[in-house]
Amino acid sequence: MPKRGTLPDKIERIEPKARTGLIVVITGNGKGKTTAALGIALRACGHGMRVCIIQFMKGGLYAGEWDGVKKMSCDIELHVTGKGFCGIQGNPYPWAEHRANAQDAIDLVHEKLTGGYDVLILDEINTALRRKLVDLEQVLDILANKPPLMHLVLTGRDAHPQVIELADTVSEVREIKHAYRQGIEPQPGIDY
Repeated sequence: MPKRGTLPDKIERIEPKARTGLIVVITGNGKGKTTAALGIALRACGHGMRVCIIQFMKGGLYAGEWDGVKKMSCDIELHVTGKGFCGIQGNPYPWAEHRANAQDAIDLVHEKLTGGYDVLILDEINTALRRKLVDLEQVLDILANKPPLMHLVLTGRDAHPQVIELADTVSEVREIKHAYRQGIEPQPGIDY
């Protein structure tokens, strides 16, 4: 029996017969979509994989993953391209400015598609699509041009039906109860 907090002495590692790059969509109205994607980044790190995270909507308020990624000894690159959530929480930037930033993020995605990454996470791209900061054709083009062995993760509420159809794995995070609805402010390390 291993000591508490340690790994077993013998760990079996499995390898798939054929490697396949997956398209993973994490959507829904519940809390935890970005958190799940960051969990994928953590697992990929453990396998020595190269990860790139592009955050489409975040940028207006501090998020713990920005410094957390810097503290990890992993090949994880994180790009914050947004100016916060367009049209909510008193965000002061006009839609056109949010759209321009999201279009810059799309250009960055195309650059990273050919950058030799094992995992590319497009955080809040579903929300950017719903708010028309990016176009459906742009997202479908990304999916069509994904390298065969790259895993592509798309997060955000209200994933488009065509994106869901093209995905290999889709998870919906459903809110059952949220502290915010009980008047509790967002908490560091849990909510941001």
